[in-house]
Amino acid sequence: MKIYNTLSKRLEEFVPIEEGKITMYVCGPTVYNLIHIGNARPMIVFDTFRRYMTYRGYEVNYVSNFTDVDDKIINAANEEGVEPSEISERYIKECEKDMQGLNILPATTHPKATQEIPEMIEMISTLIDKGYAYAASDGTVYYRTRKFEGYGKLSGKNIDDLESGHRAEKHALKVAGTEDREDDLDFVLWKPKKEGEPYWDSPWCEGRPGWHIECSCMSKKYLGDTIDIHAGGEDLIFPHHENEIAQSEAANGVPFAHYWMHNGFLNINNQKMSKSLGNFFTVRDIAGKYDLQVLRFFMLSAQYRSPLNFSDELMESAKTGLDRIKNAVSNLSDIEKDGADGDMTDAEKDAAAEAEKQKERFNEVMDDDLNTADAISVIFDLVKLANTTAKEGATKAFAKEIREEIEELGGILGLILKVKEETLDADIEKLIEERQQARKEKNFARADEIRDELLAKGIQLKDTREGVKWSRI
Repeated sequence: MKIYNTLSKRLEEFVPIEEGKITMYVCGPTVYNLIHIGNARPMIVFDTFRRYMTYRGYEVNYVSNFTDVDDKIINAANEEGVEPSEISERYIKECEKDMQGLNILPATTHPKATQEIPEMIEMISTLIDKGYAYAASDGTVYYRTRKFEGYGKLSGKNIDDLESGHRAEKHALKVAGTEDREDDLDFVLWKPKKEGEPYWDSPWCEGRPGWHIECSCMSKKYLGDTIDIHAGGEDLIFPHHENEIAQSEAANGVPFAHYWMHNGFLNINNQKMSKSLGNFFTVRDIAGKYDLQVLRFFMLSAQYRSPLNFSDELMESAKTGLDRIKNAVSNLSDIEKDGADGDMTDAEKDAAAEAEKQKERFNEVMDDDLNTADAISVIFDLVKLANTTAKEGATKAFAKEIREEIEELGGILGLILKVKEETLDADIEKLIEERQQARKEKNFARADEIRDELLAKGIQLKDTREGVKWSRI
């Protein structure tokens, strides 16, 4: 398995710290509202990575946090006149619903920042003792950015350039706090409480942690001082992940993460997603128009490091593609029920051997830095093989083998391809039977009339070699 490591800026062979095991930390959402589709991309991408590595035999310890104390959470709570914890708990539950809809597996551990405050205080104390941090007169604790020699190694930013006038980068380092700091580039580890804010006791003041220290502590507690993989969106490289490295490596005295994985940006109709532009979509918005499996399929249709453009046209294309795969699975299931008994024919054995080669190709492209776009192409090749080979007279054994392979590879991508069997109301079934009888009697006018009547009721019919099939519109 080769992974593009943001730290080294190149593809590297993945070698875990402990053979057969992977420790992986993925930055989770700040829970002040429903998650948006930009949040969904890293969730889907790294869930897929986890699924694939599990399929390859690794035991994956996967940690993804919830940031449940933050200015945005506090602001939302003030607007509603409730406690911040009520906001965060509400949206953690809503996030979990969306994750379930996207078929994202629960993490091994989902830590909440507010439950790890003692660990944060301990790490900050260690940084102070080592000279990497200091407390200002008002109790704000700052990290001495210049003291960490490797600062900028992940993002490629030069600390002297930051000082000499790259205002956007300098601003990114200035987390809320006083100006009572030694250097403009020093960032906040602990901040004093404000009126009406949640706070915790600390050796410096009653207050709360800065954002960056949270992930450093949760990763250390649940995975160890050094982990295999740290992952998240490209927007987190600087300053969040850069600051995590500075904190963790200064405190622990060892490398923080061996591999850093970052997914590319998600744009909306070739523009950055923004509420002001009116192109801001939550996962729940999309769920109102599409099965969330379509969104997952869409997200995996591009290699994860590539920018991805979201549009109605591309979502419709994704829906069509996913339906094509699901229809193939459904047809194979029908042949399993009604096909020929006995062993596969020679032609079917050849096709099954070709399908096995496609499975090997699937592994090859996934081993190439999780190339899900090419992995989906492999599944489409299997669908084409099924559609050209599993025809009338095909054996049940062949249909079963190809179906299971398509479902297995789709499952590694987190795609649910098995079509749920639904029952119809008795009056609908009666109309379908009446139409079938009308067709036998060559009363095509009545058959067409019934088809239109069913279409008006949201039932679409399709005449196939195996008989009539229906689907809901």
